[in-house]
Amino acid sequence: MENWNTTSDFILLGLFKHTEAHLFLFVMLLIIAFTSLVGNALMLLLILLDPRLHRPMYFLLSQLSLMDMMLVYTIVPKMTVDYLTGSKSISLVGCGFQIFFFLTLGGGECFLLAAMSYDRYVAICHPLRYPVLMSWTLCLRMILGSWFLGAADGLMQAAATLNFSFCSTHEIDHFFCEAPTLVRLACADTSVFEYVMYICCVLMLLVPISLILISYSLILAAILQMRSSEARKKAFATCSSHLSVVGLFFGAAIFTYMRPKSYRSANHDKIVSAFYTIFTPVLNPLIYSLRNSEVKGALRKCMDQCAALGHE
Repeated sequence: MENWNTTSDFILLGLFKHTEAHLFLFVMLLIIAFTSLVGNALMLLLILLDPRLHRPMYFLLSQLSLMDMMLVYTIVPKMTVDYLTGSKSISLVGCGFQIFFFLTLGGGECFLLAAMSYDRYVAICHPLRYPVLMSWTLCLRMILGSWFLGAADGLMQAAATLNFSFCSTHEIDHFFCEAPTLVRLACADTSVFEYVMYICCVLMLLVPISLILISYSLILAAILQMRSSEARKKAFATCSSHLSVVGLFFGAAIFTYMRPKSYRSANHDKIVSAFYTIFTPVLNPLIYSLRNSEVKGALRKCMDQCAALGHE
C-alpha cells in the first residue's frame, strides 16, 4: 500500500453520529464528564484546605482525583469540539501527545490504585502500626513511582507508535488516539511492537491488579474475624464498592490492551474505552471519597464557611 504523507493529519471518526439518539448520548456524556471534573476538583480542594485530611490516605486520594481530572481533560474537550464543529482532524504530534498523556495517567492510576489498596490493608489489618507501615516517605515514593512508571510507558508507546509508516488510510475509528487503534493503520510489520506492548500491559495491568486482589483478600480475612456485625457490614460494603470500581477500570483496560488482535472490534474498543476514560473518573470521588465520613465532615465545614461568608 502507498505510504501516507506524515505531514497530513489523522481523522478521528468519533464516538457519536449526528442523530437525535446520539445527540442525547453526547449530552449525557458531557454531563458525566462535567460531574467528574467537579467531583474530583472538590476532592482536591477539600484535601488541600482541611488539616484533618492531611494524611497519606487522603494524599493518595488527591492524586487519584488529579489523574482523573487530567484524563478527562485529555480526551473530552477534543472529542466535544470535533462533534460540534465537524472538524475531526488531529495532527501526528497531537496524536502522540494524546497517547502519551492517556497512558501516563492510565498507567499511573493502575499503580496508584495498588498503593491505595495497600494503604487500606495497613489501616484495617495493622491499625496500630499504620504510622510506621504507611509513612509519609513511603507514600511519596509510591506516588512518584506511579507517575514515573506511567510516564515511562506513555513515552515508550507514543514514540514507538509514531515511528511507524502509516498507509494511505488515515481514518482512526475511535474518539481519541489510542496506541492499539493507531497500530492498525501501520504499513510495517508491527508484531514485535505488539509483543512488547503485551509485556508492558502485563506489568502495568496484571501486576497492580494482583497486588490489589492480595490486599483485599487479606482485608476480607480480617473483616470476617471482626466481632461486631455492624463493623463487618460497613467494612465489607466499603471494600466491595472499591473492588467494583477497580474491576471496571482494570477490566476495561485489559479488554482493550490484552485481547488478541483477531478478536478486536472498533465499536467494542470505543465503548469500552469510554468506561475507563469518562465513566470511571466520575465514580472514583463517589466511591473512594464522598462516602467517607471524614470527607463529608470536611465538606459540611466548607459549606458552612461559605454560607457564613455569604451572610456577612
